[in-house]
Amino acid sequence: MEETKQINKMGTVPVKKLMLSMGIPMIISMVLQAVYNIVDSAFVSNMTNGGEDALNALTLAFPLQILMVAVGIGTGVGANVLVAKSLGQGDSRQANKAAGNAAFLAFVIYIVFLLFGIFGAEIYISSQTKNPVIAEMGIDYLRICCIFSFGMSFFAVYEKLLQATGHSVCSTIAQISGAVTNIILDPIMIYGLLGCPEMGVKGAAYATVIGQIVSFAVALAFHLKINKAISNELCYFKPSGRIIKMIYAIGLPAIISQALISVMTYGLNLILGGISEAMVTAYGLYYKIQQFLLFAAFGIRDAIMPITAFSFGMRNKKRIKDCVKYGQIYTFIIMLAGLIVLELFAVPFSEIFGLAGETQSLCISAMHIISICFVFAGVNIAFQGVFQALDGGMESLVVSVCRQLLFVFPFAILFAEMAKSNTDNSWMVWTVFPIAEVLTMIVALVLFRRIYKKKTTAFAE
Repeated sequence: MEETKQINKMGTVPVKKLMLSMGIPMIISMVLQAVYNIVDSAFVSNMTNGGEDALNALTLAFPLQILMVAVGIGTGVGANVLVAKSLGQGDSRQANKAAGNAAFLAFVIYIVFLLFGIFGAEIYISSQTKNPVIAEMGIDYLRICCIFSFGMSFFAVYEKLLQATGHSVCSTIAQISGAVTNIILDPIMIYGLLGCPEMGVKGAAYATVIGQIVSFAVALAFHLKINKAISNELCYFKPSGRIIKMIYAIGLPAIISQALISVMTYGLNLILGGISEAMVTAYGLYYKIQQFLLFAAFGIRDAIMPITAFSFGMRNKKRIKDCVKYGQIYTFIIMLAGLIVLELFAVPFSEIFGLAGETQSLCISAMHIISICFVFAGVNIAFQGVFQALDGGMESLVVSVCRQLLFVFPFAILFAEMAKSNTDNSWMVWTVFPIAEVLTMIVALVLFRRIYKKKTTAFAE
């Protein structure tokens, strides 16, 4: 009975209220996901020996970590939307199959990254630096994160399954459990406290994967105990080509979208490395700081998706309109607040990580300039959630390609060359991001008008 009420609220509670009740826990969950990277960076940067080298090493490993998260979350997003839409249509059997196949895919994803950790970590890190100290730290950190990545892969799926049925508070509790575990273990394992051997960068990696495993265990427990809308019979875990295709019809563009962050970061590491190591470190640190704000927007996006998908399954045009309206309003408020915070507290944020001299100056200028793009990025992120819910994976992908690739690299290469000839122009590289988001917003508005008309013309108001 309780589960029926939980599902019914997806189609009956006013969108304005529903999006807040689901979105706030998701925002907390996504912001805590950013904790995994920022906490490691904060602790290793304050190591007695080699703190800045360690921070650089984590920056080099970061794109591959983003890729791991991208594949896991993208698969979860596909399952999320398919489960929510199937429940909206009253097709519980398809919802069960989507959940079971998503768990199977999480296992496959883990095997792939396990093999990469064993055989590919050294090649990957060595491609970005010639500094042997930084390379060794980066390889150690990345290898551990890959070999024990099953917690991340499975949590990404079960988190989205809880969100698909309206249990966003449970997914947030699971995320908090892992984040708190990571925060507690980081200083103990990095610095060697309470009888634990001092492990440095390796300690940061172990703290991260243990936190991910804790999140997975808690999410799985909630799923089995509370998520009664989904059956966990073994027959639903049997791979189905049709269901996997449906999951990735939605999820693959989301994976590519997230993976483009990895491509962008890796590419910018190479471009900025041509200017100075300080530019790479400053950008890597800034990116982790801004993740708190971007991931908050992702939290609203993750509320937009299941509510819009459920309304799409119901063929309810008015609720879809409300999803777009309030999704954009809430995202704008979050990103505007983030812009104000970074502009006011750029210097204190940089000091948390023990930065000084050129690296600190570059990081502060990055915060002041790049944060201008937040309000435009919020529009693009909200539209991506709407596109994915309306089976517009390709439109979502186009937005990602524009904001993380097409409108970034040409300007970055141009401005980097100008900075090489005159280091006083280094600040110009940071303007790439506001330029890319504004241009992408124009593209997103055009795509939205087209897909909304195409998908909802026959729906009742």
